[in-house]
Amino acid sequence: MSLAEMLKLVQTMDYSCIVFDTAPTGHTLRLLQFPSTLEKGLAKIMSLKSRFGGLLGQMTRLFGLGDEFGEDAILGKLEGMKEVIQQVNQQFKDPDLTTFVCVCIPEFLSLYETERLVQELTKFEIDTHNIIINQVIFDEEVIQSKLLKARMRMQQKYLDQFYMLYDDFNITKLPLLPQEVCGVEALKAFSHNFVTPYKSSITRGTIEELELRVSALNEQLKDAEPELERLRKGKQKIDEAI
Repeated sequence: MSLAEMLKLVQTMDYSCIVFDTAPTGHTLRLLQFPSTLEKGLAKIMSLKSRFGGLLGQMTRLFGLGDEFGEDAILGKLEGMKEVIQQVNQQFKDPDLTTFVCVCIPEFLSLYETERLVQELTKFEIDTHNIIINQVIFDEEVIQSKLLKARMRMQQKYLDQFYMLYDDFNITKLPLLPQEVCGVEALKAFSHNFVTPYKSSITRGTIEELELRVSALNEQLKDAEPELERLRKGKQKIDEAI
């Protein structure tokens, strides 16, 4: 979305809530910094009015331009743009109107980028007190997996650091799913995790967890038996042919 469209939405406030799904950290920081930079640039241009105002008028007359390109018209548009940008800056810095929600995953680089983002948002005086940690692997696999266990240990290390660094933030953990969240119904179902914290479906070391593991192993055994029988028959045919 262009900056002009963003300024328009913030200025009109035709909606009760406007959500900007921003780009990665570097691009987002430049976007948030641009209104302030533009405001300073326009203030500098307006301060030069007394020096170059006459020259601007002479140039418009020299090229035969109409009043819409005259000194007063151009400076009026710049002044109007400056007021809009000032309004946007004020709304961005008002915690009752604007807040920034950081979205990350439990890995080192994402933790580093989140810390950088929070630091810069503080400099910009933009409120941020929510962090969403996505793609978290919860301990609910009834079959032991070395890969999942290793990933869970790695994630837990960074989850602990998130909670240590942002103990005064509202942190929401979202699970890593085996499928994409596509479609309205899937989005509605997944959105419940923002309201009610996601919890693992099993608890390690309980009778229920052991029963689930035994049940899963039995299902795997049932699936493997036909395959084993097929391979045995195939081997028997080869032996008979030899």
